[in-house]
Amino acid sequence: MKALVSIIMGSTSDLPIMQKAAEIFDEFEIPFEMQALSAHRTPSEVEAFACNAHGRGIEVIIAAAGMAAHLPGVIASMTNVPVIGVPIDSSLGGMDALLAIVQMPAGIPVATVGINGAVNAAILASQILAAKDESLREKLVIYKENLKTKIVKANADLTNVKYRYKTN
Repeated sequence: MKALVSIIMGSTSDLPIMQKAAEIFDEFEIPFEMQALSAHRTPSEVEAFACNAHGRGIEVIIAAAGMAAHLPGVIASMTNVPVIGVPIDSSLGGMDALLAIVQMPAGIPVATVGINGAVNAAILASQILAAKDESLREKLVIYKENLKTKIVKANADLTNVKYRYKTN
């Protein structure tokens, strides 16, 4: 099995957030790899990873980082593979990471999801892959239909919640 997506974390402390992306890829049967690489502590390894990702068959990279959060942008500067940044809430409510990832210079895009948004990063990566994979596209349609079903059920369950002045 050859990975199509790479999940890169600045530190294994990001794993509790990023495992949610891994679970989505397992659900959709998308081969992926996971690594811890640091833009500041292991810059040579980051460069080797980014420069070789396409040649290894990686089609989408999800890069998670907190605080200064340079990892997604550094990777994006060295590859033409789409990069999705996941800002991690490790300080300042994650706003520092969000701004660091989203404020990329022209020509070095990083698609950025919300703080701790690993699930949305995995869904976005899956949608990118689904552009040329009909069976994956069908899995995404079912996934999103299930989201609707959950909300409809939750709304129906709310009818059983009783308050003295609740009218429905």
